[in-house]
Amino acid sequence: MQWKIPECSLVVLIGASGSGKSTFAMRAFKETEVLSSDFFRAMVSDDESDQSASRAAFEVLHHVAAKRLERKRLTVIDATNVQPDGRKELIALAKKYHMIPVALVMDVAESVCQQHNAMRERKLAPHVIKRQHRALKRSLKDLKQEGFRYIYKAHTPEELRQVEIVRERPWVDKSEETGPFDIIGDIHGCYAELVELLEKLGYRVTGTGADIRVEPPVGRRAIFLGDLVDRGPDSPSVLRLVMSMVKQGKALCVPGNHDVKLLKKLNGRQVQVKHGLEVTLAQLERESPEWIEEMRQFLQRLVSHYVLDDGKLVVAHAGMKEEYQGRASSVIRDFALYGETTGETDEFGLPVRLNWAESYRGRATVVYGHTPIPEPIWCNRTLNIDTGCVFGGKLTAFRYPENELVSVPARQVYAEPVRPLVSADDSVMKQDGTRIDVEDVRKDRIQTRLLASPVHIHKDQAAAALETMSRFAIDPKWLIYLPPTMSPSETSGQPGYLEHPEEALRYYGQRGVLRVICEEKHMGSRAVVIVCRNKQVPLERFGVAEASWGIIYTRTGRRFFEDVSVEQALLERLQRSITQAGLWDELKTDWVCLDCELMPWSAKAQELIRQQYAKVGSASRFALNGAVSLLQQAVTGGRHAEALLSRFQEKRENSRRFVEAYRRYSWRVQGLADYKLAPFHLLATEGRVYSDHDHLWHMETIARICKQDTEVLLATRYRVVNVNQPAEVEAAIAWWLEMTEAGGEGMVVKPLSFISTTKHGLLQPAVKCRGREYLRIIYGPDYTLEANLTRLRKRGLKQKRSLALREFALGLEGLARFVAKEPLYRVHECAFGVMALESEPIDPRL
Repeated sequence: MQWKIPECSLVVLIGASGSGKSTFAMRAFKETEVLSSDFFRAMVSDDESDQSASRAAFEVLHHVAAKRLERKRLTVIDATNVQPDGRKELIALAKKYHMIPVALVMDVAESVCQQHNAMRERKLAPHVIKRQHRALKRSLKDLKQEGFRYIYKAHTPEELRQVEIVRERPWVDKSEETGPFDIIGDIHGCYAELVELLEKLGYRVTGTGADIRVEPPVGRRAIFLGDLVDRGPDSPSVLRLVMSMVKQGKALCVPGNHDVKLLKKLNGRQVQVKHGLEVTLAQLERESPEWIEEMRQFLQRLVSHYVLDDGKLVVAHAGMKEEYQGRASSVIRDFALYGETTGETDEFGLPVRLNWAESYRGRATVVYGHTPIPEPIWCNRTLNIDTGCVFGGKLTAFRYPENELVSVPARQVYAEPVRPLVSADDSVMKQDGTRIDVEDVRKDRIQTRLLASPVHIHKDQAAAALETMSRFAIDPKWLIYLPPTMSPSETSGQPGYLEHPEEALRYYGQRGVLRVICEEKHMGSRAVVIVCRNKQVPLERFGVAEASWGIIYTRTGRRFFEDVSVEQALLERLQRSITQAGLWDELKTDWVCLDCELMPWSAKAQELIRQQYAKVGSASRFALNGAVSLLQQAVTGGRHAEALLSRFQEKRENSRRFVEAYRRYSWRVQGLADYKLAPFHLLATEGRVYSDHDHLWHMETIARICKQDTEVLLATRYRVVNVNQPAEVEAAIAWWLEMTEAGGEGMVVKPLSFISTTKHGLLQPAVKCRGREYLRIIYGPDYTLEANLTRLRKRGLKQKRSLALREFALGLEGLARFVAKEPLYRVHECAFGVMALESEPIDPRL
């Protein structure tokens, strides 16, 4: 004997003590699926027969049941459940989580229950079982009215032993079907456009009427999002085509609200014949009663939504919240048909809809229609493809998993919309998906593609980042990447040096990286630059409010220039250079994200120079000049102060070098030509992150851009080095010495591959090796004194290097999510992670 129950159900065992419920549950269900009242009584009182603990036990049982139902896990309640009030609570719990209530009744004779009870170690009084049995008999006739959708009964222990539980998957669950799919939006009787769209998608449509045949491309399947009928010129032909494809297994279909309204009319229900239904009914007058009945049964069988491709894709007419996916209830069906409304009506008399997609955070892509718009709109992982064909717009399909949109224009305006087609900028329908919820970024761990373990974010770090992001950061729609920090090379043991190229080159050589690239390190401020092909791209791709050439922001997410006109002038120059280099078409993109240094350093660090470095330089020169003068007088007067004089003369020379060092990186900016922008990574373009290209490609591609405008663009000098070739290593060191002795900051050493790993994991993407005089700015005028160098050589790099790896992984993860068109909150999660990690207490001089 088979009892068929839905997988998404709350199973309530009903029967007096001793009826065999627990024995049956142990045999028919997983141990983890069964919640026993005896177990929870023991849990709260150490005695499973302590009836005084029942209230507390059931509170805990209901709490655990709720957590299981929330996760869509089949749950079995093993208790007597003979009282209507107790069952009422369980049915309410099932409805809350859109799970189906199932009653399994053990209606065995009272004598059998008494016999089983007598064999137990802990016996109930006979009158208790008699009372339970009477309550059961009174309940049997009311179970359906109480809300149980499935009711099964066994009358003897023998019957119960023969029962086999068969679990049925929900009709909406087709997760084993992986596609590829062609998902088609609201058709509304536009048959000619439907045929044209199918043919454009590669389907072969032959015949007409009852002889219609549709042959899809090999392996593909169509999915129709409902609203097949009303308003358009030929709803019957649309129905015939869709019914034929579904019958042959070549398509799936979910109902739309217009289809359901037609079904209600055909079922004899009272409906208002308007909004296009009158057009469909007139067209159906020409059809045979037999076909209309076939069509009615087809509409009757349609289910609210489908979950496909292992839960990665959901299709529904008006959308589907995450917590509804894969479940079935009248609430869910209504949501699938109508979406979510406020209960109010707008100036056109239509329901005011809530934008459920804006707060959607599910992992599945939800494709839907229902609300007509001029162009498809992505919002988080949801896509509306109802482009208003019947209103003179387009009929649109979404190809999955290719993520491609295909459409055909309407041949005419078949109906005038009650409300004009709203645009993506309409305040009612705007779905930019950029509303930031604190919970979206307040994560204690973030998983990346590059690191096996998640990146952990401490709550104190998150608090600091949240303040920065909410108060100081740029428009979050631009915030697709924050660059990582960079670790210095190992400390050098060479006399007079804290950092030296030998250690940087040796770091990679010892880890099996033979070819590295040495790039000149510019003394500027780190800048992320997003430049667009034209001024419409920021609106269309990034969803920002104003037209522009893009944006330039700092590594902490702040806008680089207070004067936006300067920023836009610089971006326009860069845009022109990319155009002249032919890269827009070559890279098939309308935007580029670059990692850059923007000079002079004083352009962003003017206050730092004035308040810190200039004051130190000025005070030390004044004090040391006076001290040296007095000591010289003392020596001239015969005092034995030569050693002290020599020491202060050295300190004065160090002070002079300190001032000279920071002045090299500071100059007056009077116009655009006084800036220098030095890109060194071409990070991403539409649909592509360039971490799979080596650094030589980056340097050569960027040089093509910089060549077009040498006045403001600066190509970074570099050289490729084989660390196993002593001559090449010596040449690289000589190059570094030449640069740094001429006032340069130093160089950055990177593996030639953008990403390098060993069996131990990810290698440092870059290590910096700074020049002797530049480090004077960082560590102070007298850092080169041997006593100071000895102390500084004890600096530890482990924490800095760990930070650099984590931030590098997060930065590329954020870009990968953005180019894959993942929801912006997923991109922000990574940018927020970098921002949070920056608050780690690490020596800022490293």
